Amino acid sequence: MGFKALKYFDAKEPHICLYRDNTEIILTKSNNQKVILNRELYGYGYDEYFITDNQEKLQEEFRKSDSNIVRELFSTDYHNKEFVVEDIDGIWIGFGIKD
Repeated sequence: MGFKALKYFDAKEPHICLYRDNTEIILTKSNNQKVILNRELYGYGYDEYFITDNQEKLQEEFRKSDSNIVRELFSTDYHNKEFVVEDIDGIWIGFGIKD
């Protein structure tokens, strides 16, 4: 998805930092605990959500990189324009902005 990854596995608190544009995501180990997805827990929702103002370009970039787009760009009933991808762990990541 175009992120640069910096790995800190030997740190006291092992983690990975992902960077892209002005976004930083920090990932930590789950210690083998099952991660419960929001759509499993609540019946709907994304597990991560990022505000971005160029969904068409980003969605096309993800499509070309064979990302799993589970919801194509659409307008929601809460007035957001968004699309959703699923990562390799089944986590849904939404990208949107207010219409």
